[in-house]
Amino acid sequence: MYEINLNDSPAKHLPELKGSGFERVTIQDLLNHATAIDFEENYVDPNSDFLKYYGPAMNMAYIPGGRDAQPESTEIYGIYDFLGKFIGENEDLEPGHMFEYNSANSDVLGWIISRVSGQPYNEFIQEHLWSKLGADNDAHMAVDRAFMPISTGGMNTTLRDAARFGSMILNRGHYNGQQIVPAEWVDATLDLEENDYLRTARNPRYADDWQAYKNNWWVLDQEQGEYAAVGIHGQVVYINRTTETVVSFFSSQPGASTVGNDHFWSKIAAAQAIAAEVK
Repeated sequence: MYEINLNDSPAKHLPELKGSGFERVTIQDLLNHATAIDFEENYVDPNSDFLKYYGPAMNMAYIPGGRDAQPESTEIYGIYDFLGKFIGENEDLEPGHMFEYNSANSDVLGWIISRVSGQPYNEFIQEHLWSKLGADNDAHMAVDRAFMPISTGGMNTTLRDAARFGSMILNRGHYNGQQIVPAEWVDATLDLEENDYLRTARNPRYADDWQAYKNNWWVLDQEQGEYAAVGIHGQVVYINRTTETVVSFFSSQPGASTVGNDHFWSKIAAAQAIAAEVK
């Protein structure tokens, strides 16, 4: 049994983060991507910190030149170096105030899981999730330059196994004859309070499209129980609790982000149309 207090600072488990922008936040802030760190996730600008430091540390070969690129700092090799040594505070924002998706938050979460469990992140996922789902196929995880598993992305599955994961979430964490994820945790994602809505509303880039973001899930319609797991370039696991529907997409759409991306929103519209047909 592993116990983590979501109100604790990540630095309680990862002293490497003391003095970084992550020290003042809570683990719940990480889950909600409301960490107010001084780091912008920019996939387009070649001079962005993301492409100069984070992408090369993650060994993101899909970025032009990324396979051979070195982070522009001798202090950074893998992602753990980057998270602990490079990311500072955004002094204009307070943690918990505004939603801003940032992959670094997810990598800190994966690092915490590994540290608290005493297992490499990939082995923890295999033991506690993948083997219990009864997946048809093995999954593969990307690793950074230091060969550490990346938790922010790069997990490769078949489409059917991704949908199987969605079905487990739809069934409140129960699947394949067992409770894989506590039902209370799944329910908490859609148990939205005023500040859950406000965090997203305060960010004009997301406010028009999403009701909220909580516990690593994008909420489209809380009343309908409509929410999604989303990956860059259009990966989607869409869930509608009202119609008991799961729709999964893989994609290589132009543009990484969901913001203003018609390719992405056409997938959401298709999923919603499917859900409407099974009412």
